[in-house]
Amino acid sequence: MATRSIAVIGAGASGTLFTLHLLRQAPPDTRITLIERNPPFGPGLAYATANPNHLLNVPAGRMSAFANQPQHFLHWLRHQPGALLNGEAATEGSFVPRRLYGAYLRHLLHTAMLSAPLQLLHGRVVALEGPSLHLASGERVHADIVVLATGNDRPEPPREAAGLRWSRHWRADPWSPDAFNGLGPDASVVLIGTGLTMIDAVITLLDAGHTGPIHAVSRRGLLPRSHLATPADEPAPPLGLLDLTRTLRRRANAAGESWRGVIDAVRPLTPEIWRNLSHADRLRFLRHLRPWWDAHRHRMPPSIAARIETARVCGQLRIHAGRVAECTVRDGATDVRLQLRNGTALTVRAERVVSCTGPCTDVSRSQDPLLRSMLRDGLARPDECRLGLDVTASGALVGSDGAVSQRLFALGPLTRGAFWEITAIPEIRRQTEDLALHIARMLRDRTRERHSATHAFA
Repeated sequence: MATRSIAVIGAGASGTLFTLHLLRQAPPDTRITLIERNPPFGPGLAYATANPNHLLNVPAGRMSAFANQPQHFLHWLRHQPGALLNGEAATEGSFVPRRLYGAYLRHLLHTAMLSAPLQLLHGRVVALEGPSLHLASGERVHADIVVLATGNDRPEPPREAAGLRWSRHWRADPWSPDAFNGLGPDASVVLIGTGLTMIDAVITLLDAGHTGPIHAVSRRGLLPRSHLATPADEPAPPLGLLDLTRTLRRRANAAGESWRGVIDAVRPLTPEIWRNLSHADRLRFLRHLRPWWDAHRHRMPPSIAARIETARVCGQLRIHAGRVAECTVRDGATDVRLQLRNGTALTVRAERVVSCTGPCTDVSRSQDPLLRSMLRDGLARPDECRLGLDVTASGALVGSDGAVSQRLFALGPLTRGAFWEITAIPEIRRQTEDLALHIARMLRDRTRERHSATHAFA
């Protein structure tokens, strides 16, 4: 019997884009079930924010769902009511609210459902057993091929904050509805992490009229840089870590304010560069270079960068290079002792401490019941750098015995170990298009094999 049923677990950006591409590529009688534990379908956590000042970190001209229609998102934007864009016409360089991209994904998904064999199912998959998917509700779904697109895992609290986990001052998830609820406008806040998640947290506080001090701390105290319109026209860099680092540094220094084009030129080559690095070089990159790469690669829209700089200049936002050494709850607040890189110590009395360190990537420590059951049953294993699941170049899962699955696949952030840069839409779009084409070919090959076998016994 030909494989015709496919389940996609996760209906955020990765799962939605993959489903849209699969509907375009797969044989017409393929049955696809898209399963999402948290409504609505389409935007996922990243694009579900209601804050209009949480902006895309990629210009609108590069956010199309379809590589062969690069202006698709931009054209959709231009047909939206002007109030959604504050009365301004969208351009290729516009950094628009993330919620608009979530609305775009929902629009594409519901449009596709009008003419495609697609089922949307709200539920949480907790285990896989052969072709059956077990949902927390007790329901079972049959699928011959399963694609994991569960996105980023929940943040993992820093070890130093272990004593805070049950404190009313502590928030492990900056995206939870109560992350900043109940704070007085002049309350002191400590944010652990200084990346884009911290930037969103600061913008949320500023939008709420917060006037109190905001302390952000990370090991090196690096902030994301600001976007500027610079062309990515650099020649291909070398693939080895040492030569690559030296070349990028030399080109960036020579480019001056146009250094962003040097970084952007590497983006299409990142999966190839990552695949060619030895395990030792990957670990060196993660240990020593990753914070610098993240700060230059994952940048802020200019308008957001201006607000952050204003908050720093006036002294409200204070960035610290160091680590949280200890947290002590007493007298209705939390004393957070920071050990700074310059050797000094600083104690901050905070009424809210929020983890902005990003998602947990080590799946062996995940609290997700599906991932835990798959690891326990040997259906999957962590990649060697503990960045996600071990997958092949096509996205097929590798089991605990080293065998490559013919029916289990993963995409998006779960596949960092194989692709590294797989969190932004341009990279996710390419991966989802490739995987959809790969699975569609598998379906057609199996159909031909079935027909050949039928004729052989006729």
